[in-house]
Amino acid sequence: MAKRNSVRRAVAPLSAPPRERNPCLELMDQSSLDFPAADLFGLPRGPDSAPTLARLSEQFIHTNHAQLSRFDLRLGHRFDGSQVYLSLSTGNQVGAIPLQSPTTARYDYGLVVQPRFPWVGLGPMLAVMGWRIAPQPLRLPLLRRSERRVPAWVLSSMVLTRMHALLRSLTRRFEDTHEDRTAPRGRVDWEAYALTRIPHGRLMALPCTFPDLRDDRSLLSAIRYTVERHYNALHGQRVHGAFVNSLIELARDLLSELRGVAAVAPGSAQRHAWTHRTILPKPFREGIQAIDWTVDDRGLAGLSDLEGIPWVMPMERFFEAWVETQFARLARRTGGTLRSGRKHETVRHLDWQPSSAGSQRALIPDLCIVWEDLTLIVDAKYKRHWEDLQETGWRHASSDLRDSHRHDLLQVLAYANLAQTSRVVVCLVYPCELSHWNDLHLRGRAIQSADVPGASRPTSIWLTALPMTGVEGDTLAALEQRIQGLLR
Repeated sequence: MAKRNSVRRAVAPLSAPPRERNPCLELMDQSSLDFPAADLFGLPRGPDSAPTLARLSEQFIHTNHAQLSRFDLRLGHRFDGSQVYLSLSTGNQVGAIPLQSPTTARYDYGLVVQPRFPWVGLGPMLAVMGWRIAPQPLRLPLLRRSERRVPAWVLSSMVLTRMHALLRSLTRRFEDTHEDRTAPRGRVDWEAYALTRIPHGRLMALPCTFPDLRDDRSLLSAIRYTVERHYNALHGQRVHGAFVNSLIELARDLLSELRGVAAVAPGSAQRHAWTHRTILPKPFREGIQAIDWTVDDRGLAGLSDLEGIPWVMPMERFFEAWVETQFARLARRTGGTLRSGRKHETVRHLDWQPSSAGSQRALIPDLCIVWEDLTLIVDAKYKRHWEDLQETGWRHASSDLRDSHRHDLLQVLAYANLAQTSRVVVCLVYPCELSHWNDLHLRGRAIQSADVPGASRPTSIWLTALPMTGVEGDTLAALEQRIQGLLR
């Protein structure tokens, strides 16, 4: 029987990209980007390298799938007949994350997702909201390289709020104290008393060692060092807007609490001891981390051209907090009572029969404002619907946009059944640019409304938008005027 000759095909090995490249991708939230895989991996373009690039792309997607999914990112690849492209789509989260190389398994790449609304507008919004929503660091390796696009005050806002929380959480503790006292306390060092006090005529100076309840002076010194560093840096960032003054005021308040404490940069041994205590409350753990960033001169990825801290900020939560802040002003100005879903004040549980069956367990509107005989239910949506519908209209909108917007309408109409007043208005709020909002306001189209036919009580739907800026200006004028009209 003739022996079969086995033919082994040569497989080109996956070659690692040059280590000095360390590319960092950058795009906006809720956007897409197609880029040649050859540019990312540092290989030549062309049909000859397409098989290698396709295998590198598949491995790159597989290696980073879990991280990309957590960050609300979608990554795929395609071949157009001449070269391989990677397709990246972003969601509602902004920030920066490292990405693993398919050949070295090291974090050689980085990705920065910027907010589509400029930081110059988001900064004042953060100040108006009291820095309730801010970028949060991720427990991921440092980014090797990033672009200088995120303003430095973003990191200062995180560090100063953490220093404020750390100071509030500090408790006094017993420390061994060494003092000369006129009366014995604790353990008296009689040998030192005989050799150094008596010969000099200091008969009433007893060297004592005893436990005393005191503040952690070394930690307070580290906090002051951290606050001073950011306080001095913020003075050069006033060009970003007047809201930076609120951060400077926060730093000044913290420094006044720490008067009498010397600013000392803690050593690595001291920081290691702090982080390895048995019980670490969240403010303490996060505060020590912020001290580490300052001492080691780290910045959020996007703050420098060197290694940076991975971070994330969900823009959906950011916009919901902004809507709550603005509608709280509206409630105060019109005499309404505000209830917030964030505080679990609008939760209505669904009673399924039997209780083990069913799906969603509760309805939770973002906001409810209640007057004597009127309820306004508000649902904030960080989507492009408002701008897209103003540009294309409903007839020419894409099927995906129609389906998503129809889902929003049905959701907010379901909330209408939760109101207990004789009249109800449900309102969808979307983000927009300030210039776009001003144009609609001048044309009387800042609010679009419709009545729901056949409802058991007067029910209306409102579609409106809030500009993504915290600059001075009354962006609630149209809403307040409409509400006052209903109340009259």
